[in-house]
Amino acid sequence: MRKIFLLITFIILFSCGEEVIDMPVNLISKEKMIDILYDMAIINAAKINAPQIMEDRNFAPMQYIYNKYEIDSIQFVSSDLYYASKPLEYEDIYEKLEERIKKEKERFEKQNEEEKDGLNQEKEEE
Repeated sequence: MRKIFLLITFIILFSCGEEVIDMPVNLISKEKMIDILYDMAIINAAKINAPQIMEDRNFAPMQYIYNKYEIDSIQFVSSDLYYASKPLEYEDIYEKLEERIKKEKERFEKQNEEEKDGLNQEKEEE
């Protein structure tokens, strides 16, 4: 029983080290991928909160992303798939993305509070 357990453990450890997907020739860097995913998150939030504005302006979110980062859909999908095949790297990307979103949210909340305080002070002076 112990030999079987060791054999299975050994196989699992070595199979985790295999390259499941070959690295694309035009792999998007992790930093750029974080920027792309951040912009996509902002765009998706805007689509949820103001869909009519996006529709009225014929805004094509993915085309905007491709143009801004000078990539194409194949490069994006193959890079995303590659990172997804490496769970620790993919997790790192999404943790950094989450951290960035939290920082921006805190910055906007602080800015909003400062603006409210400024408006309240103006009303008191009147």
